[in-house]
Amino acid sequence: MRGPYFLGIDIGTQGARVVLLDVAGHVVGSQEEAFALNEKSREEQSPQEWWAATQRSVKALLKEADGQITLASIKAISVTSTSGTVIPLDAAHYPLHPAIMYSDNRSAEQGRLCKQVAQQYHPQGYTGFNASSGLSKMVWFGQQYPDKAQRLHKWIHATDFIIGKLSENWGITDYTNALKSGYDVNEGYWPAYIYEQLPLKKEWLPEVVPSGTPIGHLAPALAAGWGLSPQVQIVAGMTDGCASQIASGAVNLGDWNTTIGTTLVVKGVTRTEIKDPADRLYSHRHPKGFWMPGGASNTGADWITREFKADLDELNEQAAQLMPSGYMAYPLRQEGERFPFISPQARGFEPTGLTPAQRFVANLEGVAYLERYAFELIERLSGEKVKAVYTAGGASNSDTWLTIRSNVLNRPIYKMRHVTGAVGAAILAASKTHFNSIIEATQALTHIEKEFQPNPALSTSYEAGYQEFIRTLQEKGYIQKDYQYA
Repeated sequence: MRGPYFLGIDIGTQGARVVLLDVAGHVVGSQEEAFALNEKSREEQSPQEWWAATQRSVKALLKEADGQITLASIKAISVTSTSGTVIPLDAAHYPLHPAIMYSDNRSAEQGRLCKQVAQQYHPQGYTGFNASSGLSKMVWFGQQYPDKAQRLHKWIHATDFIIGKLSENWGITDYTNALKSGYDVNEGYWPAYIYEQLPLKKEWLPEVVPSGTPIGHLAPALAAGWGLSPQVQIVAGMTDGCASQIASGAVNLGDWNTTIGTTLVVKGVTRTEIKDPADRLYSHRHPKGFWMPGGASNTGADWITREFKADLDELNEQAAQLMPSGYMAYPLRQEGERFPFISPQARGFEPTGLTPAQRFVANLEGVAYLERYAFELIERLSGEKVKAVYTAGGASNSDTWLTIRSNVLNRPIYKMRHVTGAVGAAILAASKTHFNSIIEATQALTHIEKEFQPNPALSTSYEAGYQEFIRTLQEKGYIQKDYQYA
C-alpha cells in the first residue's frame, strides 16, 4: 500500500459503504452499515441517520487502516448516492423534511406535469421526467407542505448532503445529480421554465459543477476527530449509476459498462449526446465534456435467484456444455419492457418441456441477445461504435454467462476487480486532486480481473440465434418489423 489515499462514500437505499483506495487502486479497507429500514423507507429516509452511519463507518475504516498507512496521506474524499433523491434545506442547512427518495411514487402526477412543461418550454433539454425525478419531487413537496416551503432555502440531492456535512460548503451539486432536477447539462444553466412555469424559486436551485471538481476542504472539526489532515479535499460527487460506471473502467470514448443485477443496465461514453425520441436512453455529462448515455431494462438476473439459486454451481457447469442451446427464451418476469425497446404488452417466454439446465442456458442466452439489441440501438442512435464492454453485477460471477455474452456480442468482455459505487467515488476523489482527469485516474485505479474473447465458431452459431430472437420479438409485436429503426 502506498499513498496518497482516496476515500469514497456511497449512500445507498439500504446502507452506507466507505472504501479507501491507495494510489495504485488497491483497496486498503472498507466498512459498511445497514440502515434501520421500515415500510416507509422506499418513500422517505433520514439524512441525519445517513450522516451518523457515515461517520461510524469512516471511523471504523480509519481505525482499521491506522498502522497500515499514514492517515495524514489521505488526500481527497468524494460521495455517491441515488439519483433523484432530494432534500429541502432551511437557511441553517438543516433538513425541513426527510429525504424524498427516488423510489417514492407519490409524485407521479407532478412528473407528468414536469414532462409536459419541459417539452413545451425547453424541448432541447432533459424532458424524461417521471415520479423518480428530483424535479417532480420538488413540485410535489411544495404542494403537499406549503408551510415548510415558506422556510425553504435550498434544494439539494442525497450526495450533496453528505458533501455539505464533510466540507461545510452547502448548495453545490454536480451535473449527474442535477440532470433529473431539470438542469441543462448541455448549455450549463437552469432553464427558466423551472421557476417561471412551476411553483419553484430560482434561488432554491443549487450551483452545478462537473463531477470531480474540488469544492473545499474537510471541516476542521472532522479532520481533528478523524485524525486526518485539514487539507483533505472534498470533491463534487455523482449518482450511484455513474460512479459504478467509473469503477468499471468504462470512461473512454466507445467504452460501455453492462451491469446485470436485478435488471440489465448499460452505461457508456459517446462524443455526442444521444437523442432518443422514445426516451429509452438518457445522457449524463461526462466530467471531460463527453456524454454518458444509459438505459435500464426490466429484464436482468432476478429470475436466477428466484428459480435456480439452489443448484447454481452445477447449472453453470451444465450450461457450459449446452451452449448454444438453440432455444428461444426471454426471462422478463414482470409486465412490460422499457429498454432496449418499449412494449407495455411484453411478456417473458421460453419453450415448454425443457430440463432445468436447458431452461437455464436458454435464459442466459436471452439476456445476452437483449444486451446485443441494446448496443445495436445505441450505435444506430449515436453513429458511434461500441468498442469495449466492461461488466459488473451478480451476472459477472458466471464464467459461462460471460462466455455466452462475449460470443453473442462478438466483442471482448472485461470483468473488473472492484466495481462498487464507493470505489467509483474514491476514483472520482482522485481524478482532479492527484491525477489530471477522470480518464487518467480510472486507468491507474481500476484492474481487469478476467477477459473473455469471442470464439469465431461459437459467435457464428449465436449470430443465427440472435436473428431468430429478433424475429420472435417481431412476431409477438414487441418490436417493429423493421427493427433497425424501432
